[in-house]
Amino acid sequence: MQSFNPPIRTLMGPGPSDVHPRVLLAMARPTIGHLDPAFIGMMEETKAALQYAFQTENELTMPVSAPGSAGMETCFANLVEPGDKVIVCINGVFGTRMKENVTRLGGDAIVVDDAWGEAISVDKVAQALSDNPDAKLVAFVHAETSTGAQSNVKALCELAHQHDCITIVDTVTSLAGSELRVDDWGIDAIYSGTQKCLSAMPGISPVSFNARARHKLTNRKIPVSSWFLDLNLVMGYWGKGAKRAYHHTAPVNTLYGLHEALVMLTEEGLENAWARHWQNHLELKQGLEDLGVDLVVKEGDRLPQLNTVWIPDGVDDLATRAALLNDYNLEIGAGLGDLAGKVWRIGLMGHSSRKENITLCLAAFKNILNK
Repeated sequence: MQSFNPPIRTLMGPGPSDVHPRVLLAMARPTIGHLDPAFIGMMEETKAALQYAFQTENELTMPVSAPGSAGMETCFANLVEPGDKVIVCINGVFGTRMKENVTRLGGDAIVVDDAWGEAISVDKVAQALSDNPDAKLVAFVHAETSTGAQSNVKALCELAHQHDCITIVDTVTSLAGSELRVDDWGIDAIYSGTQKCLSAMPGISPVSFNARARHKLTNRKIPVSSWFLDLNLVMGYWGKGAKRAYHHTAPVNTLYGLHEALVMLTEEGLENAWARHWQNHLELKQGLEDLGVDLVVKEGDRLPQLNTVWIPDGVDDLATRAALLNDYNLEIGAGLGDLAGKVWRIGLMGHSSRKENITLCLAAFKNILNK
């Protein structure tokens, strides 16, 4: 057994994205204790920077010590109790995972289905809420990674609140890549991931809960089913002040990396990051269309950081992706679920969202498709 030396790739799939060299260097710094006063100071800075990234003043804003899927489960495990009726919107793979969480927690999932590649229908959600006046939560994905479609968060949250429902929103792909305003849009509970538009490594899931969500959490009839994800306990470690209660050993060096990624986000400016992803999307879109490759999602609902395209007729999916990886060290994503074998998913997220990557991607596609 020898040391592992990974190949150098350009990551333009649905995630992870390229990790910025500054983040990698930050992770190589000396490990200190997770209760060290210096580390606790860094924790406070990280929380404040996540509030900036989410555009929120929520006190309960923190990184969960596990990937985005754990952030999802944190939201559902803390807010869904047995018997709770939850409106779950499904327009791709990650909506189905929300439903699975509700079911496993003993909740009653009321599914609102939309076609893969389309935004969530506000009208369908309105009908579901009218048909289920006893619903307590509405859960949906802002940026559906399996399709590249984004939905109208503000409209969905306003609708949910009209029916006195709490919202749970998946922003794993949208955070720092497209406009997201937790407080202005009325999002109650939100989760994301570090491995996409934040230019950081996989393994951490930022979450944020507002006062409405915290009230439901602290007034549960039964304890949270997961000890590790119980925010009543976790906040003893991630709460305010220098004195912290031990809950778990935080991934110290990984959090160094997240901290550095957030430093870089504040240096660039959040709205500048949104604009960079959008401009690069337009350049990639034009280049793909020049090659005869069409986008799946209609204009207006497209994610700038995750571009899903139809595989041209007569082109082999596996062979093309293998050629990109083997000949160009370029990784793109395959289709999932209903779109498996029909589409490619091309990411322009975080540090991967650069002009030189667009040039490489378009040149590689041109050479391979011409063959």
